[in-house]
Amino acid sequence: MRAEHSHLSAARWRKSSYSDGGDSNCVEVADGRPGVVPVRDSTRARGPVLHFGTAAWRSFLDTLDGRTG
Repeated sequence: MRAEHSHLSAARWRKSSYSDGGDSNCVEVADGRPGVVPVRDSTRARGPVLHFGTAAWRSFLDTLDGRTG
């Protein structure tokens, strides 16, 4: 995972289905980036972006869903 300002001006951001939809608690992800999942705080769109490898992101989502041991 890296935190950095990336050139993602053309990225198509969407709110994560795991966000609660509130005004102050939303995570956005950008799809279509090979091998990486960019994640940001929707309240700070010009702030830092975290980059997770796709396997690490999948493992994180599986943990949220209770699919891991």
